[in-house]
Amino acid sequence: MSVLNHILDTYAQFFDLNMWGKILTDPVSWGLIGTLIILEGLLSADNALVLAVMVKHLEPKKRKKALFYGLLGAYIFRFIAIGIGVYLIKFWAIKALGAAYLAWLAIKYFIDKRKGDTGHDEEETEGINQGGLLIRLFGTFWGTVAAVELMDIAFSVDSVLAAFGVSNQVWILFVGGILGVLMMRGVAGVFLTLIDRIPELETTAYILILIIAIKMALTLPLINIHIESLHFFIILAVTFAATFIVHFMNKKKETSKQN
Repeated sequence: MSVLNHILDTYAQFFDLNMWGKILTDPVSWGLIGTLIILEGLLSADNALVLAVMVKHLEPKKRKKALFYGLLGAYIFRFIAIGIGVYLIKFWAIKALGAAYLAWLAIKYFIDKRKGDTGHDEEETEGINQGGLLIRLFGTFWGTVAAVELMDIAFSVDSVLAAFGVSNQVWILFVGGILGVLMMRGVAGVFLTLIDRIPELETTAYILILIIAIKMALTLPLINIHIESLHFFIILAVTFAATFIVHFMNKKKETSKQN
């Protein structure tokens, strides 16, 4: 019963006006929220394209409906995941697994990049078509909606874990997550264009994931090192600044080679 009460207390914080005031007037909190939004956008920009492919067999009007229902489902999942996650992340074993998973994501990205393969696998959308299992069970439209919901949840797991590594404050997690999902769907093209122009940003996203994994691991009982929010935000800001410096240095090298 205490577990349920703890989770309900977490959800009650969503309606705490005092917490609203503290978060909305704290520049560091907004910095962390901004980091979550950017990280979500960089990690999930191409995910929006996968979802677009999944609904392309529907009529234009139904495509929008399917994506809209998927967006609602993504918000509901975030709300549930944050409420339960705030409780679970306090257990060192859960935190260790989360840190290990995020570290694995980052390491896998760099291994795949070394091999020249960082795109989505074709099997990500396998079965999400007219002949897929969900289509046969629920019909064309609702089967597609169910598939979009499942894909949204799969995409959200990485982002939710990363969010808990950035902060454990409920409103930072909630606002960052909600705006991040909206960014993924609404301005995915902007992030894709940005990554095309500054390709180093994709690598930066996974460097940030690795930093977040390290931060999460440092709070484990055997180590017990806590990094203050301000210091952590400075680390993130320096990482982004270094990205642009590296980008301009690479552009300069390319220009000198061409000349």
